[in-house]
Amino acid sequence: MLFFILIVLIFIFLLVNLLFYLSVKKVFSQKINLSSDVKISIVVAARNEEDKISKLIDTLWEQSYDKNLFEVIIVDDNSSDKTFELVCEEIKSKPNFLLVKAEDKSLPGKKGALTIGIDKAQNDFIMITDADCIPQKDWIKTYSKIFSKEFDFVFGAAPFYTTNSFVNNLSCFENIRSSILTFTAAIIGVPYSAAARNFGFKKSSFKRLKGYSNTTETLSGDDDLLLREAVKNRMKIGLATEEGSFVYSGTKNNLGDYLKQKARHTETSLHYLPLHKFLLGAWHLINFLFLFSPALIFIDSIFISLLLVKMFIDVIMVTNLQKKFGYDFSLLKIFYLQIVYEIFLIVNFFNAFLGKNDWKE
Repeated sequence: MLFFILIVLIFIFLLVNLLFYLSVKKVFSQKINLSSDVKISIVVAARNEEDKISKLIDTLWEQSYDKNLFEVIIVDDNSSDKTFELVCEEIKSKPNFLLVKAEDKSLPGKKGALTIGIDKAQNDFIMITDADCIPQKDWIKTYSKIFSKEFDFVFGAAPFYTTNSFVNNLSCFENIRSSILTFTAAIIGVPYSAAARNFGFKKSSFKRLKGYSNTTETLSGDDDLLLREAVKNRMKIGLATEEGSFVYSGTKNNLGDYLKQKARHTETSLHYLPLHKFLLGAWHLINFLFLFSPALIFIDSIFISLLLVKMFIDVIMVTNLQKKFGYDFSLLKIFYLQIVYEIFLIVNFFNAFLGKNDWKE
């Protein structure tokens, strides 16, 4: 009986991973052979970003898209540094850029700042990114094509720049694993999460959802919880996967900042739809069972097979899919980071109930 149960578990694990693999390979192989002249508004909420926002402004100015077809609205959310003054100077010669202050916000945190920018947008197609991000050159062009296919919401890959630090490696690996999950979920029709730094939607669809007003359970969640509302209202959700559509950013520099960031993200996941929480919970539980199966060898030595299967499949999966999301880890790093990643999922879950949740710390 025990042998039969383990075989069933291994079969389920292999089947789900095959679904991940085929789904990601399929969506990244699709090309949109459609030119478009959609008018787009890009909204950026910035708070204390004087050291980074200049790079974003330059990158947006150099996009491979007609400058007459897009505007950039930067919302300074009461920065205490020189972000406002710096942006003022940077956009003087850029007529399609606008800087506003986040005064009289209707919602707290980043959502309130974004709402101000979205309200000021002149166009019905909105793209969102963060002030410390660097979109690739064809970012706007790719979204323009997808918006032309009448999607209400769109999200794309948002990889991190890689360094040799432990926190960076952990963050990047977590990004790969999360991306595989979120892209597969969107492909099979149960989207639950997206990265706000590579996110877009129709302004009219945003207004139909009453903006962020139904996503106030946490200060974060301007991406995931808004996507949740879109799913509840059966809106059409697309993926930006074409070459040149990634949005890169840096990771946290130390473990403390990483844990705070992941605590915010994990707290948001507690407010997912019941179906999404069930599917994610079931998937993570089976992974934990496989990872910690050696603890059960006192029952039967066959339990060690679960760990061996998991590690083999995980290495194969990440090795074959990581370049789709902008990464190139060695086999050794993939092996040990998979173990560390699973352990930190548990750490982040419990950490989500502790500490202050602020959109910018």
